[in-house]
Amino acid sequence: MSEFWLISAPGDKENLQALERMNTVTSKSNLSYNTKFVIPDFKVGTLDSLVGLSDELGKLDSFAESLIKRMAQSVLEVLEDSKGKVQENLLANGVDLTSFVTHFEWDMAKYPVKQPLAGVVDTLAKQLAQIETDLKSRTAAYSTLKATLENLEKKSMGNLFTRTLSDIVSKEDFVLDSEYLITLLVIVPKPSYMQWQKTYESLSDMVVPRSTKLIAEDGEGGLFTVTLFRKVIDDFKIKAKENKFTVREFYYDENEIKRERDEMTRLLSDKKQQYGPLLRWLKVNFSEAFIAWIHIKALRVFVESVLRYGLPVNFQAVLLQPHKKSATKRLREVLNSVFRHLDQVAAASLLDASVEIPGLQLSNQDYFPYVYFHIDLGLLD
Repeated sequence: MSEFWLISAPGDKENLQALERMNTVTSKSNLSYNTKFVIPDFKVGTLDSLVGLSDELGKLDSFAESLIKRMAQSVLEVLEDSKGKVQENLLANGVDLTSFVTHFEWDMAKYPVKQPLAGVVDTLAKQLAQIETDLKSRTAAYSTLKATLENLEKKSMGNLFTRTLSDIVSKEDFVLDSEYLITLLVIVPKPSYMQWQKTYESLSDMVVPRSTKLIAEDGEGGLFTVTLFRKVIDDFKIKAKENKFTVREFYYDENEIKRERDEMTRLLSDKKQQYGPLLRWLKVNFSEAFIAWIHIKALRVFVESVLRYGLPVNFQAVLLQPHKKSATKRLREVLNSVFRHLDQVAAASLLDASVEIPGLQLSNQDYFPYVYFHIDLGLLD
């Protein structure tokens, strides 16, 4: 599973024994894989400041998770036909995300623990805000380019009634620069090919004999040329429509066709040039954002543990990886049972969701006797 539970309990003898019991039960019952999650000692400051940081970290946690999900989605969109390679591009410090989380080590160089906690949080917030700003500008430019290119490609993929004709007609198909003659393009249903050949010369006066030629087909019909005098265009169109032949409004303009082809070539070239740098930026900054997110999780555990268990700082954090989704309910029951002594009133409410406790809003979804945070690596779900 791509899911982790990050919990903490007081570091006294009684609770260390409780952690051992938890490890024994979860191991024997094959509920989860558990590892210690090492969090350094920080400058605690005042409890009032920790309360403020708790709220700020909660918001930053949500922002970081949202950001890395958007970045993962951007990688998916950029890879397009190589979507099977998404996971190998979503790494943290060069390793897969599960390995990074299970072997987490605090980055002392990037986030020094000697500075106040508020300073560490501020560094993380500024880092993620800058990544988001860059993400928006880089992906917006690429998305605009991609959308323009897709619109041009769609024009060449429709049927003969709607698609661009610049890539299927040539100069030789038309009578050009004539004061009197003009070449029209007519869409003829496939069952009517024979009827067209027999009747097109008589649909109006002044149609050039033997001037029709099939130049393109799709599943429904064919595109034929026909040359006639300019002054009978309107009459020819009316008679063609009566016979279920459709005159496609198109006038050959060599400069316009060249412009369309050059535009497609330029867009394809620009997309190719932007693809590599954008994918590299996404890989590097996804890693940075993900690493920052797990550091935020560690900070949340530290702050909530101090607020829950008090001073001096003494707690043990543990990372649990549930083996399968169906085991999570049983795993929760084991944890609630093992750590029930940490908060008897709250623990009792976990067994009866209807219990109302003055001053506390408890449910078996959002409160536990121990500090608990969830890490979900299903970033593309």
